[in-house]
Amino acid sequence: MSTKTASTAKGAIIESRDQLIASFARGEKSSDHWRIGTEHEKFVYALGDHHAPSYDEASGIRALLGELTQYGWEPVMESGNVIALTGADGSISLEPAGQFELSGAPLDNLHQTCAETGRHLQQVKAAGDKLGVGFLGLGMWPDKTRAELPIMPKGRYAIMLRHMPRVGTLGLDMMLRTSTIQVNLDYASEADMVKKFRVGLALQPLATALFANSPFTEGKPNGMLSFRSHIWSDTDPARTGMLPFVFEDGFGYERYADYALDVPMYFVYRDGKYIDAAGLSFRDFLKGELSVLPGELPTIDDWNDHLSTAFPEVRLKTFLEMRGADGGPWSRICALPALWVGLLYDNGALDAAWDLVKGWSLTERQALRDSVPELALDAPLPGGGRLRDIAGEVLDIAHAGLAARARLNGAGDNETGFLDPLREIVRSGKVPAQVLLDRYHGEWGGDISRVYGEASF
Repeated sequence: MSTKTASTAKGAIIESRDQLIASFARGEKSSDHWRIGTEHEKFVYALGDHHAPSYDEASGIRALLGELTQYGWEPVMESGNVIALTGADGSISLEPAGQFELSGAPLDNLHQTCAETGRHLQQVKAAGDKLGVGFLGLGMWPDKTRAELPIMPKGRYAIMLRHMPRVGTLGLDMMLRTSTIQVNLDYASEADMVKKFRVGLALQPLATALFANSPFTEGKPNGMLSFRSHIWSDTDPARTGMLPFVFEDGFGYERYADYALDVPMYFVYRDGKYIDAAGLSFRDFLKGELSVLPGELPTIDDWNDHLSTAFPEVRLKTFLEMRGADGGPWSRICALPALWVGLLYDNGALDAAWDLVKGWSLTERQALRDSVPELALDAPLPGGGRLRDIAGEVLDIAHAGLAARARLNGAGDNETGFLDPLREIVRSGKVPAQVLLDRYHGEWGGDISRVYGEASF
């Protein structure tokens, strides 16, 4: 989730709905300027007893942020607290219960992305060793109750924590107990955005399946392979889901702007503080009728903040965010952008991927998404068969797309090797969660604490 670094009070005022639509067009870039932005979260735990450190304890989250400044990271403050860091490799931010996130810089190729990830993990592990904390790469806390988790001192989270129980039963779990990998990708035009959005939504369940890595809740198997994905099904229906309208004729920037206008607000940010606007209408804000700021009109920064509070499976800002994957180890942090870059950044691959999914109906796409959290690659496929039946074909398309990009490292290797962890999952037939469950029921003897040795960075 985004971190504010300055007040929006003096931003450009929105005077027409056209400005909202134009905000998406500003993201258009020629293909030689397309970049890759990778985000990944991990759980922080004390090495001694595995508790989740609070912000203020001696070896807690504030101390961890402080340790990282030795690598050139600059603090971002909110109400006297360091709540993020910025630097050459992007930004480090905190999810609501202290999940530690790197939002990477926009990079040209996957070799750079994986090197960035490696630098970050080396830095946090060195800082963690000094403080006695470790980092866990899973999609959900395997053993923590909500009550056992700390809350980070960020104003937007206080508002969201109050609002979530009003609109779903699992929103607090989303905030406190989940962790993800995401990738942000560019588009050349409105038509290019539309095609990428559609392919991204249709194949998001496959990414969820391949990265499924959250089979435990409070120390026991939870009956799911990606419980993190299941959580999104009952978080807040007004701002989540598969967005059926994306597949309708005429979809484009304007239709997404209308969708975003209908997403209830969370907050407005003014003078370093978050004003609670949970459940209010951005349409009222456009008319100067927002009850918490009567007579005031929104700025473009307010609109961008509001866009960050919609959580569909694919999200549009001035780029597209792929949001379906559970957290995991370094190799899969590199593999997720490889999958989507391969599918979406080469026209031949994009056409092939679209040909694969264009015949799926709204009902079939939704049924696939609904079954994947429990069944992963065994989810029923539109037209018959199982999701695993197309997994290899999709990876072949991504491989071809990466090969066509021909982005080479110093050794002359292209980017296709970053797909290898996903190839192994398809070859073995078992997603990461199934491997963990086998160990839980086998060599671990039901001892969930063994997951810290298995899934830590």
